[in-house]
Amino acid sequence: MKTTFLKSGSISNMFEQMQNFFGGVSSEQTGEFHLKINNDFGQGVIKGIALKGGISYIDFDIIFNEDVCVSLKTPDTSPIYFTYCTQGQYSHSFGKDGERQTLEKYQTGILASKNNEENNLYFDKDQALKTVLIVVNTTGPKSNEEMDLNYMLRHTFLKNENVSYLYVGSYNLKIADVVKQLDAITQKGLVRNLLTEGYVHMILGLEIQQHTDDLANRNKNKSSLSEREMDAITQLSDFIEANPEKPMSIKYLCRKTGLSPRKLQEGFKMMHDTTVTDYIRDVRVKKAEYLIKNTDLNISEVVYSIGITSRSYFSKIFKQKYDCCPKHYKDQYNTIAATA
Repeated sequence: MKTTFLKSGSISNMFEQMQNFFGGVSSEQTGEFHLKINNDFGQGVIKGIALKGGISYIDFDIIFNEDVCVSLKTPDTSPIYFTYCTQGQYSHSFGKDGERQTLEKYQTGILASKNNEENNLYFDKDQALKTVLIVVNTTGPKSNEEMDLNYMLRHTFLKNENVSYLYVGSYNLKIADVVKQLDAITQKGLVRNLLTEGYVHMILGLEIQQHTDDLANRNKNKSSLSEREMDAITQLSDFIEANPEKPMSIKYLCRKTGLSPRKLQEGFKMMHDTTVTDYIRDVRVKKAEYLIKNTDLNISEVVYSIGITSRSYFSKIFKQKYDCCPKHYKDQYNTIAATA
């Protein structure tokens, strides 16, 4: 097993240390670092960005060709690590001799080590891995809103600096959906950084909420879904987004996924906090809003293109979401576009 030691809380220093160890091609643009690896170590990309308030975000999307340990030790910043795996799995230990705990696909994890103790992350060879790591620096004075957040996190997850804290939580499909949206950002520069920051804060909030829910439901089974079934829900969500015009009865979706109606509804509640029917309707309305703004289709053509047969029904659900009828929305947008 190869081990790389990351001994700095600075994103730029961490990526410099990783490049020295893994090789690859490193680049930076508007504060976002990319390390592309295609060599004997593996193939993939590691991304990272420093955000305000002492928060950093690192994304591993890689296949290692040999077992790798990434050892994190930042004694000057006492960070808390919030982690989530969307593909593959990996394990963690405090120090090289500590007990290893496995973090599986769709699981949340919170890691906080006592002073001068390493957080070791173990990645298996020949495994497609995609995992995110949010690093929160919890030291510093309570001088502003961001540091107040960090101060509260430290006193929640690391009350005793001499005792490490590890939490491996329940499966959470909502975070997988947010990670997908984060990966889909196409904007550049400041807009990209602002959107990234928003999604990272959303992931952080969902991790903390999952921790709270797990503590409140220690003796309850939060989900009966297997990993295969959760994969099916994720893939089905992508299918619905890509094909909103297709007829999608519950019976059809059950046949497509091999899931029972109960499992199907449980998965959509878990991932999207809504029913299957409501999710399909929301996707269709959002697609209609996009078509109204970005194409020359009239309202009837828009309705047809998203798989809805009743224009009056479409007008009703569109107004519920956007507080405006479709024609008025189109007229207002065209007026704004003409004067821009």
